[in-house]
Amino acid sequence: MDILQAIFIGIVQGLTEFLPVSSSAHLIFAQEFLGVNQPGLAFDVLLHFGTLIAVISYFFKDILKMIKAFFLSIVDIFKWRFKEGFKEDPYKKLAWMVIIATIPVGIVGIAFDTEIEAIFTSLTVPAVFLLITGLLLYISQRLNVGNKDMKNSSIKEAILVGIGQAFAIIPGLSRSGTTIGSGLLIGFDKEFAAKFSFLLSIPAILGATVTQLKGIGTGFDANLIPYVLGFLAAIISGYLAISVLLKIIKEKNLDIFAFYCWIVGAIVLVYSLFLI
Repeated sequence: MDILQAIFIGIVQGLTEFLPVSSSAHLIFAQEFLGVNQPGLAFDVLLHFGTLIAVISYFFKDILKMIKAFFLSIVDIFKWRFKEGFKEDPYKKLAWMVIIATIPVGIVGIAFDTEIEAIFTSLTVPAVFLLITGLLLYISQRLNVGNKDMKNSSIKEAILVGIGQAFAIIPGLSRSGTTIGSGLLIGFDKEFAAKFSFLLSIPAILGATVTQLKGIGTGFDANLIPYVLGFLAAIISGYLAISVLLKIIKEKNLDIFAFYCWIVGAIVLVYSLFLI
């Protein structure tokens, strides 16, 4: 893999990890059309770590408040005032919402790891599920009538969003698209649905990164410069993607991403059928 390919794939990873268009599908498409074989586990880990840095940097203040609130909520347990603490500090509830909503994706990832890995080599599967992502984005905005934010959302609703994230392990089913769409369907307002989706990505990306560490092996020596530049590209593009999506969802709607998913999904689906 040369430098330009590494940078391009890094940009694709950064943008599509947070824009609701499926990073896994776009990485499969990019590697196919660039003629790049699987770039190696070390590069995958670096790209995931890059997007992790991007989301932590963007929500750094919120994350610090959540960490502090989480430990204070532990103290509340011993004082028999756990629920009361949620009412006093919404960040206590938000921290637990993220933790509990992460459980479904952890279970699915462990239980179906081999099966999921097998379908990452297909073009047809991510193309079909990219069409489904577009449908979810289009419908969820039109059925959203809620105005729940951090203060009046609940743990039960967080679990439902977490279940949506678990399904997004399938290539083509966007993680951010599924979690934002799930949030809208259960009554989150648009800004909170997006913010919760991004915060929920942190343990998911961290988990994916950690599970890959054991199999990194070699690869850095021969590809050090391309890997580092791809890593930096993922950080920058990931940060920009978060900023752009929050602005779009606040001022407009997600239809542009729904149409994009349909167009790209249809093109790749037709292409994959001709390959059979």
